[in-house]
Amino acid sequence: MIDVLYIEDEVEIANWLKQALVQAGFVVHNYPSFQLYEESDDKFTPDIAILDIMLPGLDGFSIARKLKREYEDLPILMLSARSMLDDKLEGLSIADDYVTKPFQVEEIIARIQVLLRRFNKTNETIRLKHIEVRTKDFTVHDTETGEEILLTQTQYGLLRYFVTHLNQILTKEQLYEAVWQEPYMDGDKTLMVHIRYLREKIEKDPSEPQIIETVRGIGYRVRA
Repeated sequence: MIDVLYIEDEVEIANWLKQALVQAGFVVHNYPSFQLYEESDDKFTPDIAILDIMLPGLDGFSIARKLKREYEDLPILMLSARSMLDDKLEGLSIADDYVTKPFQVEEIIARIQVLLRRFNKTNETIRLKHIEVRTKDFTVHDTETGEEILLTQTQYGLLRYFVTHLNQILTKEQLYEAVWQEPYMDGDKTLMVHIRYLREKIEKDPSEPQIIETVRGIGYRVRA
């Protein structure tokens, strides 16, 4: 089960979103302030935190900083009526996503699921043609042979980025900068070489790839 820490002092909004999240299968621990969360006997390790910004006592920005210090791999989603660009930029410099009020429940659930996948907080199994990617431990298996497909660290990084951006056309610049953590230099063949090596491990016929598509002139895409 996924434990959600939800700090929101507007009772009507809190009850509405909590009910929707519970119906979606989450365990929701809701508090109107960070102080009440700290004083609670409800001890748990959150898998994700949802924070309002304007709260009694510590505001959402301060709470996010404290939580990140305590749980480095905790995804944080901020909800706020503050829609000014400066507020959004400050929120995104601390948290992992930022949504302004009013919002739709379906959007919040979708954003939670994206964050859980990004931080490997789910046991989701993603099927891509003849392979399965298990997002909790990020292992890759051939469903026809039952064998695990071992990848290098760079290959795992590439596949992880594809899996967290399914059905999106990703540019060479996006992929390179996400995996290598440095600017892409036009004409650099490093990405192309590693895509080829990855295809040799996961495609049935690397010369006719069915999992990692080439989008000519742009980059690559993996379809769910």
